[in-house]
Amino acid sequence: MSDRRERITRAEVEHVARLARLALTPDEVDALTAELATILDHAASVSALDTDGVPPTAHPLPLVNVFRPDEPRPGLDRAEVLAAAPAAEDGRFRVPRVLGEAP
Repeated sequence: MSDRRERITRAEVEHVARLARLALTPDEVDALTAELATILDHAASVSALDTDGVPPTAHPLPLVNVFRPDEPRPGLDRAEVLAAAPAAEDGRFRVPRVLGEAP
């Protein structure tokens, strides 16, 4: 427990809070000091692991994109699609104006 206090001090937490423009109560500073000490202890234990021969990765599992072949195929019939639309005009969907006049 004593080396947790040596890792990060209350003054350091207050300094970081000031830099982040956080208004912390004294109770919050105490709680964050303990939490950050625990986080730093964990980071130190991970840093102490022997990682020689372990390649760096961005994800623990190999990621592979699965693509289907790009083969042309018929699209939807324009007349059918426009017939199902609430409003159509000149072979296009008619939608309310976004700018200008009210709906």
